[in-house]
Amino acid sequence: MKERYFMQRVCFLLKVRQDKLAEYRERHAAVWPEMLEALSATGWHNYSLFLRDDGLLVGYLETEDFEAAKAGMEATEVNARWQQEMGPFFEALDGARPDEAMKPLTEVFHLA
Repeated sequence: MKERYFMQRVCFLLKVRQDKLAEYRERHAAVWPEMLEALSATGWHNYSLFLRDDGLLVGYLETEDFEAAKAGMEATEVNARWQQEMGPFFEALDGARPDEAMKPLTEVFHLA
């Protein structure tokens, strides 16, 4: 019997500060190679960020297990540096790092 393989689709929202939009775009045009490698190695697939002009950031990724993927990144040194640098770009984190503030939205429809 052929084993079926499912990817979890994850979408989340964050808010980038209006005065930081241009720099946020610049930083993501040149993500550190070691950060890209760590994301791939810890199970982040089809990871995309979409930024609206008012600062609304929509993130989307596919993974086998979102909690395991987050934990894998949390264990890396490069992620700690990246999160520290990215923290000041966001509104309303309430003391959390950006990756801790990623709360998945509930999927209500998917065209398969």
